[in-house]
Amino acid sequence: MLKYANLALFVLYPIAWTAPLMRAGLLPLFSLSEISVLSGIAALWRSDIFLALVVVVFALVAPMLKLGGLALIQFGRLPRKHLPLINALGKLAMADIFLVAVYVTLIKGMGVGRIETGWGLYLFTFCVLASLAIGLCEGRKPALKGPSNASE
Repeated sequence: MLKYANLALFVLYPIAWTAPLMRAGLLPLFSLSEISVLSGIAALWRSDIFLALVVVVFALVAPMLKLGGLALIQFGRLPRKHLPLINALGKLAMADIFLVAVYVTLIKGMGVGRIETGWGLYLFTFCVLASLAIGLCEGRKPALKGPSNASE
């Protein structure tokens, strides 16, 4: 069951990257612009390439590497000894959720514009937390199966 949940995240992550994380506008009277992970990266690329690359690593590359590594372990293509490294990639992916929360808090606190969270923020958060939970469950798997399957 865990391996199929992990594979589902290969579909859900790209949806979360294109979904609106937030809608932001300068003044309450004007319409709000939707901001997604990908549109945020594109905007960053125009102004700060280094920061855009950092976001790409944390938001796109780290989660996919973790999912891929976990799938390789779950389907017996990679030894389980690599699981701690793969779970460390999941912790890198958690950093971007924190950053988005900080940005939303800062913008709301400045009182200059208006910001609303979008459904993509919740989907993206779900993907990161689900990936973390799957990694933790996978790490406990040998202990739950008993000594006869500990060599998996």
